[in-house]
Amino acid sequence: MELLKGRPQDINERTERERRVYDFLDGVGIEYLRIDHKAADNMEACEEINKILGANICKNLFLCNRQKTNFYMVMMPGDKPFKTKEVSGQIGCARLSFATAEDMLKYLDVEPGSVSVLGLMNDNEKMVRLLVDEDILKDEYVGCHPCVCTSSLKIKTADVFGPVLKAMNHDMTVIKLIGE
Repeated sequence: MELLKGRPQDINERTERERRVYDFLDGVGIEYLRIDHKAADNMEACEEINKILGANICKNLFLCNRQKTNFYMVMMPGDKPFKTKEVSGQIGCARLSFATAEDMLKYLDVEPGSVSVLGLMNDNEKMVRLLVDEDILKDEYVGCHPCVCTSSLKIKTADVFGPVLKAMNHDMTVIKLIGE
């Protein structure tokens, strides 16, 4: 695994959804570093990647309310335990559960293991609310997938939560997860 600057040289070998991410980031003028790797579909697999990337890959959870009328993406540190009750209380939603793989595909055009803030570029109807744990904002860089779990990107936190979100026409809600 090697840390590389920008998009892959042979972009035709990549999926359409991954190519759209690179086109989007390049179009917004965002610099990023990339590492290609075997499928990283859990946080344990991300530890080795984190070392080379020099940024922690966020844990990204895709949730919905009981009625499946409200969808949420939670970005949090990978080593922090997730408790639904903590999030529910902060956003005023009594019952949260994990959304289905079909909903991930429908709203973010991603599959399980590939959920990332960059998937919000596919949420044209603004159905997904971004919830960001305050600890994510303390790091200089964010590690995330380009909508596939076989590559990871290192992007400045200020870029992700500034020009990237703005270009996606998305906002974020900062939450505080205790994780104990």
